[in-house]
Amino acid sequence: MEEEVKTEEEILAGKHSVLEALRAGRTLNKIWIAETAQKHLTAPIVAEARKAGIVIQHVDKRKLDQLAPGVQHQGVVAQAAPFAYAEVSDLLAAAEAKGEPAFLILLDEIEDPHNLGSILRTADCTGVHGVIVPKRRSAQITATVSKTSAGAVEYVPVARVTNLGQTIDRLKELGVWVVGTDVDTDQNLYASDIFTGPVAVVIGNENKGMGRLIREKCDVLLKLPMAGKINSLNASVAAGVIMYEVLRRRNQQG
Repeated sequence: MEEEVKTEEEILAGKHSVLEALRAGRTLNKIWIAETAQKHLTAPIVAEARKAGIVIQHVDKRKLDQLAPGVQHQGVVAQAAPFAYAEVSDLLAAAEAKGEPAFLILLDEIEDPHNLGSILRTADCTGVHGVIVPKRRSAQITATVSKTSAGAVEYVPVARVTNLGQTIDRLKELGVWVVGTDVDTDQNLYASDIFTGPVAVVIGNENKGMGRLIREKCDVLLKLPMAGKINSLNASVAAGVIMYEVLRRRNQQG
């Protein structure tokens, strides 16, 4: 359970990503706006940047294509200070500060940055206190993740750990129930009654699911009911279903 900070500068792309970074007080060194960008879309960014004293440069769109290759930047790109990963203790402290039982998401080797971004976006909507990712064989916070999360990455703390198994052991010692998702188990998501207490939900890899060791460390395994012919859901969709079920149970309890 340790903090890891990227040393390189980070590129943010897209109006939502850049605007939410500004509103969250993230340190931005510079913002580039395409000369062809629609003024009414970029005006809020320009206003926030001026308030914060951040340099804005209007450039040819091709410059933005080079800065954020392969990302739909919508004519806005920013250079930010490195993304600061939280520590696991910060996530638990955030829950405590709100007077709520911990609600964490653990990602066991989610590789697609679009999935990570979507999960962060839903996590922000459902009151998740933080997301934990392993350092290796896992998507990290990038411009694509930030763009897909629609700026949610600025509000949902992400901790990066060396060993997810050891992190699970520590959470269990602290009284957090670790819930895994598995198609080969009998217990149905909707029949479970543990979501009102402190929980950490594990979402497995897009193709392989959870690793064997992580699966064995879970306190309980739940399956999502499947009515269709295809016995699988996209990882971010499955995560979304579970997150909203936790939120529903907690709201129900009042």
